[in-house]
Amino acid sequence: MKKLPKLVDATRMLVCAEDLGMVPSCVAWVMNELRILSLEIQSMPKDPHVRFGHLGANPYRSVSTISTHDMATLRQWWDEDWPRTQDYFNTMLHREGPAPHPLPGWLARDIVSRHLTSPSMLCILGIQDWMSIDEDLRLPDPNAERINIPANPKHYWRYRMHVSIEALMKNDAFNSQITDLVHLSGR
Repeated sequence: MKKLPKLVDATRMLVCAEDLGMVPSCVAWVMNELRILSLEIQSMPKDPHVRFGHLGANPYRSVSTISTHDMATLRQWWDEDWPRTQDYFNTMLHREGPAPHPLPGWLARDIVSRHLTSPSMLCILGIQDWMSIDEDLRLPDPNAERINIPANPKHYWRYRMHVSIEALMKNDAFNSQITDLVHLSGR
């Protein structure tokens, strides 16, 4: 409470904490006092007693996201641990049968849609997770989507978007999907 108030007061921007992993118990109180947004990642729930966070339980003062620059993208995560993915497919997506591999675009779209409809104030998704909904646009190799692997000093900030901004802006089918998702979510 000595340094953070000065940082928060120095800007009109919303401040978001990367409150992931082992976070001291005092952090939640400080974040609440200073109105700092939390970072909510469904695959990294803050409750140690659950395997996945419940998007509907995200606090309003939070940012909902699927992954960060230091994590696997949605498509990578989907194939990292098949039993965990199967559990997610059945319990969080409420779908029966075996989880499809690799992640199909229609299912990626469903996951993106669920994040957009969370009660979080903001939903910020990486371009790789957005592109996961379009099987013609996304990269063939999901591992090429990874931005950073913190434990590997030779793999930092390696991702380069394979489509120019101009080409992406002209991609009516993809932009229509995003527009629909955003509109349906009420964001």
